[in-house]
Amino acid sequence: MTNVAFVALACGLIISLGALGACLGIAIMGSKYLESSARQPELMEPLQTKMFLLAGLIDAAFLIGVGIAMMFAFANPFVG
Repeated sequence: MTNVAFVALACGLIISLGALGACLGIAIMGSKYLESSARQPELMEPLQTKMFLLAGLIDAAFLIGVGIAMMFAFANPFVG
């Protein structure tokens, strides 16, 4: 395999595993939010703002990974 093939494989892995991790993280966080708001409804508002903030941070980490993968795909410093 050539370096270009390895770069394509690495970009695919970065994007796919990042998306999988972000989806699982948001799903687990959402289920725990629903569970905690069902147990204590008076904490629903503060927990909701924290949940949305954390969902944005999780998505931001995934988008940073996509940006790094695109850098490797289009402006790779390792391929001569």
